[in-house]
Amino acid sequence: MTNPDWSPSFTARVAEQMRRARKAAGLTVAEAAEACASLGLPIPKTTITNLETGRRSSIDLAEFLVLAEVYKVPPVSLLFPLGTDASVAVLPDREVPTWEAVSWFTGEAPLDKPAPERSARDVLDTYRAHSDAVATALASSRLAKERRRKASVTLDAARRDALLETAASYEQLAFDDCRELREFRDAMRERGLIPPALPTDLTFVDNPED
Repeated sequence: MTNPDWSPSFTARVAEQMRRARKAAGLTVAEAAEACASLGLPIPKTTITNLETGRRSSIDLAEFLVLAEVYKVPPVSLLFPLGTDASVAVLPDREVPTWEAVSWFTGEAPLDKPAPERSARDVLDTYRAHSDAVATALASSRLAKERRRKASVTLDAARRDALLETAASYEQLAFDDCRELREFRDAMRERGLIPPALPTDLTFVDNPED
């Protein structure tokens, strides 16, 4: 694909994905336009129609994001037809497997070595690692509470002792996971990064007295 052909072809592919998403959402063009207006960005019916029929060869980024929200689909799925096309022209003269294109767009493409510190890729990796740490701490904390709850409601002494022993081991695991999460968040702040807000069950992690 030559350079002049790539841009309109890319837009046409996105427009086709949008048409499919709109129909899957059960929306008419008029309903989609009304939903866009309710989100604060009016997009005329003619704009949506012209885009879907190919009479418009470009799409505004703000329109793209609002339409993705209206159709309730991840924006990246409108860019790359994952699951339907084996490969995609991700850039002029560069066709790659569709999943590879998605991974490149989201910054998840594998690297032979760690990303340079403070690079855009490094920041993405840091926030993904933080998300994993939050999920781990949340899971272990909830398991510990559940084991402790079960121990408190059983009338069987032997079972209660076993449950309390299990609860204690889970609580130690939860303590370690939460401590690691706190250290991770402190390290992010030292780098000048703002950690995401914690789930309600983990807000104590940011309190050094807890």
